[in-house]
Amino acid sequence: MKFFIDTANLAQIKEANELGILDGVTTNPSLMAKEGIKGQDAVMQHYKTICEMVDGDISAEVISTDFDGIIEEGKKLAAIHKNIVVKVPMIKDGVKAIKWFTENGIRTNCTLVFSAGQAILAAKAGATYVSPFIGRVDDTGWDGMDLIYQLRQIFDIQGFKTEILAASIRNPNHITKCAEAGADVCTCPLDSILGLLKHPLTDIGLAKFLEDAKKTA
Repeated sequence: MKFFIDTANLAQIKEANELGILDGVTTNPSLMAKEGIKGQDAVMQHYKTICEMVDGDISAEVISTDFDGIIEEGKKLAAIHKNIVVKVPMIKDGVKAIKWFTENGIRTNCTLVFSAGQAILAAKAGATYVSPFIGRVDDTGWDGMDLIYQLRQIFDIQGFKTEILAASIRNPNHITKCAEAGADVCTCPLDSILGLLKHPLTDIGLAKFLEDAKKTA
């Protein structure tokens, strides 16, 4: 399973990349706004900076919701760097745009996916990635991880090449569960990634080893 970090914060991207396990980055307008990045030129430059930091797929999201607008934005985003993947919302014109991008050699990430039916449409249109939001599904009282299991089964049976990119990750357990369910990619906040490092028995064991090492010095 590939690891993407879900942020627009350059310091967090750098830290995750230095860990040696980072395969890519996902961002969205909300994450850009959180970092105080305003204006199209600033946003485009920020994407370019991220591409120069990380050798992997970088999802850059369109804000248009009509076909022509999505296409126009997507072409500009894809021109920033070869690693850009255009992030398109799961709406009617979004599916049409994904098909157009696919036919014109531009890779896509279909975002805001909450059902198997939506994921099937994205895969049929040729999306490179489909992003089910498991945390937000959990918020509705359903189990978001069930959607990952369902998509894995459907995609394998149907032979879809679209990769399942588990999004809206809330904790380290989500990450391990996504790996178990067969997600191709997991995009996570930095704290969830770092949370995988932690276990109380590791801390106890390390303290014991260091204590015993002092006795042999």
